[in-house]
Amino acid sequence: MATSKKKSGMISHGIAAQNRKGRFNYTILETFEAGLVLKGPEVKSLRLGRATITEAYAVERNGELWLLNCFIPEYQGGVLSRFDSRAPRKLLLNKKQLNHLLGAVARDGASLVPLDIHFNDRGLAKLTLGLGEGRKNVDKRRAIADRDWQRDKARLIRSKGKEY
Repeated sequence: MATSKKKSGMISHGIAAQNRKGRFNYTILETFEAGLVLKGPEVKSLRLGRATITEAYAVERNGELWLLNCFIPEYQGGVLSRFDSRAPRKLLLNKKQLNHLLGAVARDGASLVPLDIHFNDRGLAKLTLGLGEGRKNVDKRRAIADRDWQRDKARLIRSKGKEY
């Protein structure tokens, strides 16, 4: 008797949400992995991969880091508990990392950019937080030109390989 197992479509580990514009608009100097304080339905919604962090940012309040403007839609699986989809969510970091980040923001004027939300090997939700400096338009144009050249170069190498 063979039983077919239906795939649930939930993410057990890997990236749940990504901020691709974050790496384009900012020069990322360092990255940190922070834990997220979430409720059960928020985790289930994240596992479906429906979160959006493109407009999210991290700020300091009372010596703690908070993730603001992160959109996690309500889980539609018949759960009774509701939550605010744009509620501020607390970030968990070591004291040393927290002091380093807050010092860089206060001293250098750096920004805390959320880069992605992912599930680690243990299945815990983590946020990759980048310490970055804003890019000027000239730098953005240079990044676009470099990316286009890398793509064209790869295309040329592939086409040369097919001729021989």
